Amino acid sequence: MLAFVLLAASADAQPRNVVFILSDDHRYDFFSAHPNAPAFLRTPNMDRMATEGAHLANAFVTTSLCSPSRGSILTGRYAHNHGIVDNTSPIPEGTRFFPQDLQAGGYRTAYVGKWHMGEVDDAPQPGFDRWVSFRGQGAYTDPLLNIDGAQVQHEGYTTDLLTDYAVEFLEAQDGSEPFFLELSHKAVHAEFSPAPRHRGTYADVTIPYPETMWPTERNVLGKPHWVRAQRGSWHGVDFMFHGDLGPGQSGFDNFYRRYTETLLALDESVGRVLETLERLGLAENTLVVYMGDNGFLLGEHGLIDKRNAYEESIRVPMLAWAPGWIEPGTRVEALVRNIDVAPTFLELAGTSTSIDMDGTSFLDLLPGGAEAGGAGREFLYEYYWEYAFPHTPTTFALRGDRYKFIYYHGVWDTEELYDIAADPEERVNLVEALPEVAADMRSRLFDRLSEDDAMRVPMRRGNWNADERLLYD
Repeated sequence: MLAFVLLAASADAQPRNVVFILSDDHRYDFFSAHPNAPAFLRTPNMDRMATEGAHLANAFVTTSLCSPSRGSILTGRYAHNHGIVDNTSPIPEGTRFFPQDLQAGGYRTAYVGKWHMGEVDDAPQPGFDRWVSFRGQGAYTDPLLNIDGAQVQHEGYTTDLLTDYAVEFLEAQDGSEPFFLELSHKAVHAEFSPAPRHRGTYADVTIPYPETMWPTERNVLGKPHWVRAQRGSWHGVDFMFHGDLGPGQSGFDNFYRRYTETLLALDESVGRVLETLERLGLAENTLVVYMGDNGFLLGEHGLIDKRNAYEESIRVPMLAWAPGWIEPGTRVEALVRNIDVAPTFLELAGTSTSIDMDGTSFLDLLPGGAEAGGAGREFLYEYYWEYAFPHTPTTFALRGDRYKFIYYHGVWDTEELYDIAADPEERVNLVEALPEVAADMRSRLFDRLSEDDAMRVPMRRGNWNADERLLYD
């Protein structure tokens, strides 16, 4: 890998401002314009971004967990390189985040929302002129926010309050400097809590269960033992959160409804940002990107949550909106990763960086450019075992355009190989049926880990107890 200097693009209509909206636990297919979305779901503002802009239909994270994914977004690096490998790891000394480069290049910068790197630290971070955040996971209602270093107690729903601060920042821009705003939501992180105005919106809908939720022979054959065992654990549909959500099917239905209802305020936040940019005359000079920090399973393979390497866990929604630059209705099929976000924004700004990034820019894809920009983006997936959630093992995977190979470290269990093109629900484990493909991907996986000095598995002291569990989720 080499540090790079990025050149400004030449397109006359290319925007210079950036608004990046990051959500939490939002899976790739849960906005209503997506063909796989639940029929009852309504997200008109996300739909607007897709209709008037671009839908990056194959967006992924390289670690499906809050802190490591956010670290990868802000550094353009894999977790084993930036060092924030779980939700409690401190930020390594000397870490540089790409907004520092934007700031050095003349940008006015702001961070509003969930930071969640360093766990208990909500102090302002380098690279941001404006800072609004909270400790750890925060709360859905009446949050204590750190406003530029001062602790301020608020009343209200956190999604709305964060959006208020984002709008305030946009309204303060006078056009003399380009700006970068990250609006980083807590929503829709478990345990889900809809805004009061949205509670009960979907109370009467019928929940569409995924076919792989049920332990039929077709769905279980070839699955690792740990997956089957996890059905009855904290992150399994048979005993979700150790039974805290209620018995069986009714508990799952309520869980599912709360997830979709919590999405409603998040979608309204997106709408407020777009409307503010239009009202201020900033829309045609601003790129807005919406993304989830990781996916979320809702019954697939008998599981909930994320962490594992299955599609619903690692795949996220990504939408881009820039009137006059992105052609309406653009659909990008190329594979895009969270480590590609930083180089993309830096290229847009024409700003150099000293960060040794693993990602590559996808800027050429946004205005309807050639799909060649997505070539060579097969990526490494990594998740490191956590003391607080021991039912998911350390996981490494390679995910390309067709095949996915998954390897589990520290457990005696089967590997997995899926033909994603032919079997998008990952029902049929081909590790024994296609031994040559599996052997080749296994070899390339370990070659990659070795070449990148990633053959080290982090260990963390375990001090978790039930009263502290939300700090680790």
